[in-house]
Amino acid sequence: MMRGAVGNLDVAQIVLYAFFLFFAGLIYYLRREDRREGYPLESEAMGRLKSVEPALIPSPKTFTLASGKVIKAPTYQGDSRPVNAQKLEPWPGAPLQPNGDPMKAEVGPGAYAMRADETDKAHDGGDLIVPFRIATNFSLVAGAPSPIGLAVVGADGILGGTVKDLWVDRAESILRYYEVALRDDASTSVLLPVTFSKVDFRKKRINVAAVLGSQLKGVPTTRDADKVTLLEEEKITAYYGAGTLYATPERAEPLV
Repeated sequence: MMRGAVGNLDVAQIVLYAFFLFFAGLIYYLRREDRREGYPLESEAMGRLKSVEPALIPSPKTFTLASGKVIKAPTYQGDSRPVNAQKLEPWPGAPLQPNGDPMKAEVGPGAYAMRADETDKAHDGGDLIVPFRIATNFSLVAGAPSPIGLAVVGADGILGGTVKDLWVDRAESILRYYEVALRDDASTSVLLPVTFSKVDFRKKRINVAAVLGSQLKGVPTTRDADKVTLLEEEKITAYYGAGTLYATPERAEPLV
């Protein structure tokens, strides 16, 4: 009798088949769970939701957030906002031409999700992302140069403003935004995501390739000078994202 077999029963083969069944079930479970957001899909050609396949779309599950708010997912609710652009061709997937100012059309790289219009919270219930003037227990590394006071220069080399303060993520202990006082109106400040900037301490400036210097004044502002909500973060980041394609007419043209 072969080792690993009991009579005519191959234990190793049974374990292998059991693993196959478990793995197939795991894939099925994960593929259903990842459809809690963004599904069912919407038909671009017909403008309505595609048919729901019960075997692939999970039943709604209730989630209790740290704030005590209760939500359910999936909601089967699509984005009701009209697309602020015109299709250049009739077929699905055709390019879109933004209506009006492409920097504010909220399409393409300037699109954003309708997140909650409330601040993200830390474990203690306080605001997660705040300026240094609020998070007084945070500071830069001793001896390191400070970005505060540096000039903020757009892709055209034009001064757009000056760094006024730094906004820190109190959970990750990293900088998230530079607060920029505008050149034309120092009393007005906008946020510049650290990920859209490149600091040049040698030239004492911060370069922003996504937008022009004059376009910094178009960055969406926050409702509260010391807070930024999840929705405001979406809008701010989307504005710089739009600039990567629409800051100048040439950027939207083909390379060849």
